[in-house]
Amino acid sequence: MKNLKDILYRVSIIQVFGYTDVEVNSLVFDSRKVEKNGVFVAQKGVRFDGHSYIEKAISLGAVVIICEDFPTYKKEGVTYIQVSDANLALAIMASNFYNNPSKMLSLVGVTGTNGKTTIASLLYQLFKKAGYKVGLLSTVKILVDETEFKATHTTPDSVTINSYLDKMIESGVDYCFMEVSSHGIHQKRTEGLTFSGGVFTNLSHDHLDYHETFSEYRNVKKSFFDSLSKSAFALTNIDDKNGGFMLQNTKAKKKTYALKTIADYKVKVLEKQFSGTLLKIDESEVWTKLIGQFNAVNLLAIFATAELLGIEKLETLTIISQLENVSGRFEHVLSEDGVTAIIDYAHTPDALKNVLKTINDIRTGNEKLITVVGCGGDRDRSKRPKIAHIASQLSNQAIFTSDNPRTENAQTILEEMESGVSTENYKKTLSILDRRQAIKTACKFSESGDIILVAGKGHEDYQEINGVRTHFDDLEEVKNCFNQLKK
Repeated sequence: MKNLKDILYRVSIIQVFGYTDVEVNSLVFDSRKVEKNGVFVAQKGVRFDGHSYIEKAISLGAVVIICEDFPTYKKEGVTYIQVSDANLALAIMASNFYNNPSKMLSLVGVTGTNGKTTIASLLYQLFKKAGYKVGLLSTVKILVDETEFKATHTTPDSVTINSYLDKMIESGVDYCFMEVSSHGIHQKRTEGLTFSGGVFTNLSHDHLDYHETFSEYRNVKKSFFDSLSKSAFALTNIDDKNGGFMLQNTKAKKKTYALKTIADYKVKVLEKQFSGTLLKIDESEVWTKLIGQFNAVNLLAIFATAELLGIEKLETLTIISQLENVSGRFEHVLSEDGVTAIIDYAHTPDALKNVLKTINDIRTGNEKLITVVGCGGDRDRSKRPKIAHIASQLSNQAIFTSDNPRTENAQTILEEMESGVSTENYKKTLSILDRRQAIKTACKFSESGDIILVAGKGHEDYQEINGVRTHFDDLEEVKNCFNQLKK
């Protein structure tokens, strides 16, 4: 049991109806999860308003209601607390409820459009290999040292974040690496957390269905760095024009990394193959299994973060040479006939362009590059024609297909993609609604030495159509195709 007064520490309160000196045993924002003697926080969401579920929460045992609007009828024996921002109140209360676990370990947040999962996941690998107990909060999975949990959001809700951080403290975790999304920042999910550092990867076209303008998207990212303390570090990719912007108002120790620009940390690509890349980091050569210029920059961010957290340079470089690729990030498989298939999560124009450029840089030029790509439904529509244009421009053959249509008409999504294809590239494109069939077609079109890129879903093992998720794994599909073709 927790005393409500302790949980409310640092929460800005407008008014109270009832008593704050009460004992509570849970904190939730989903009325279905309310327990006896619990606290229910009524949030105003995009689709639902928690205020509509206050009476239900009380019927299930809630004794404290946190809300932005006081209900007309207030039940005797229930404490009602009005706040100006329920999201912010929930985040602060969640930290307090779990005894502020982020203060008891080194928490590093990674934000940006592309590269968050790779950097956070590889930092987990690196620190694990260096002998530490480590936590990971990522799009792909959540790890409490070696115990794995399924991830549902890039940045979970504030209660979930703190509950996992609390588990990490119980397990003796020293460092935790966390993906910080723009949604998470905007919805105050990271408020109340104490970060030891923040890493900025890059900023490109994404989430404009939510943020409406690019400047709003950029400013939300910047607010994360604005909130860092003097004892933290702020590490940004200065090759990105927004890298310097992120540092403008931060109180944290400012550090930069870059491939092309003068920076505190530098990397140079010396050699590139499908088997790996030879890099020069901080004047030292290191071979890595990871492929591509974008991964060179990701590894530099990892190197810099490790140094800022006190790992010796030689140890960091040694471990970088041992790091394994992250699931669904430039993951490749070779058929018996010599066809290379690459599975990648690239679902933004910039990410797709980077992956295709990487493949084209390694190609000898004689083999075909076939790209299978779709766009998700109920998401930023403006990037659809751009993704199709890039795929058709940088591939010998582009096959447009379904991604996760969600509640949208999949055929409409394909048509919006097709609108971005220029006249000279139209003959290189094909639209196949069924993703499984699209992958099969790419495999049938391929010959020895060719390269197939299946982009957009990466690690995801499902496809969502009309709100229903069914099992679908791009890597599995490619392997099945390769096995069928060899028979």
